[in-house]
Amino acid sequence: MLRPYATILFMIPADPSDDPVAAASPFTASDVLAILRERGWLAAEPSPEQHGWCERAASMLGGRAADRTALADLLGLVFQYDAREIISRVESHVVLSRYAARDVLRQVALLLLDGAPLTSERFKEIVTALKDGMELRGRELFHPTRLALAGRAGEGELDRVILLLDEAAGLSFAVPVKSARERILEFCSALD
Repeated sequence: MLRPYATILFMIPADPSDDPVAAASPFTASDVLAILRERGWLAAEPSPEQHGWCERAASMLGGRAADRTALADLLGLVFQYDAREIISRVESHVVLSRYAARDVLRQVALLLLDGAPLTSERFKEIVTALKDGMELRGRELFHPTRLALAGRAGEGELDRVILLLDEAAGLSFAVPVKSARERILEFCSALD
């Protein structure tokens, strides 16, 4: 039985090791570390915290990536973020021109302003608040959120990218990672 799209978001586990997709992931923390080194996102030997993050990234993203290039692309969304460049894309204008897109972004920004880390549970609460308060579903709700936080609109793999942001932002990678709060603020500022 296929589940409605909105339900899939709520299936993202708080602990990636509980994820049934994780077992199917052909990638390991070593693969993620290799990509980070190749791209210049990891300068030295990883700390235990960075290694743990790489394990979670492999678990959460690996089953969603068709190959190593796709995994590197998803990881790039964590380490590279420029709101002005994102907004300049034609596909971004399509998302932003849809019904209530800017209202969704304002509400996401308000919900992220408190600065609390964006965990799986908190992300679920934000989505629930948006659904209840705005009575929106599907792409009208998820695409602007994913665009602002992950850097592109798309499917559920981007929700997993979003869930990796705040933890990565708290670690000392060679390239600073912007938190979900920093990203939504930058995105909203670049809109005006």
